[in-house]
Amino acid sequence: MRLTDTARALLAPPFCWSCGAGAPPHEPLCGSCKRRLRWRDRQPVELAGVQVWAPLAYDGPARAIVRALKFRGAVGVAGPMSAQMAASAPPGLVDGSMALVPVPLHPRRARARGFNQAERLATALGRRTGMRVDDGLRRRGPAGERQVGRGRSERLAGIAGAVELRPGIRPPARALLVDDVVTTGATLAACAAALRAGGATDVRAIAYALTPGR
Repeated sequence: MRLTDTARALLAPPFCWSCGAGAPPHEPLCGSCKRRLRWRDRQPVELAGVQVWAPLAYDGPARAIVRALKFRGAVGVAGPMSAQMAASAPPGLVDGSMALVPVPLHPRRARARGFNQAERLATALGRRTGMRVDDGLRRRGPAGERQVGRGRSERLAGIAGAVELRPGIRPPARALLVDDVVTTGATLAACAAALRAGGATDVRAIAYALTPGR
């Protein structure tokens, strides 16, 4: 019987999600791969009208961790990921006056995956910082094409208007969108538009990684 990645993680000694070597308990990377992480500075960038910050560039071991969470069911890595996000955040970004808002996953993909990786990250970050989680956004319409591999203009056009507030939900005045990785910012822009339309006055974003060059 072939073990899933989740079952293997429970039954076998801890291993590195990047290279497969042994790793310390509760750590997603071995020491060698951890040293290869490419850290970004504390200066947020603006993408599609949203101020975004992430501690790491989306390549190498950071990319492996994101893929482990998103595609291999390694939900346990959300804790270490949120720790890196909280520890390195610019002053005032991880602020108790803001609410953490997970970027929504289309229901079809959420059913197939079994969870929303952004919600897992937001929950872990909330536990670490004491910030409340406000899961008030949802995706609507057909699942459409995956964003991976699409150009910036295609991404912006594909997601525009596809995010809305859940019925009866009033968004927080100050919202910090949470996602695993940000590329063009198209999804964040759609989320920010929905929050602002509902009355949010301050919308920013935090992610685990940003595509290099952003």
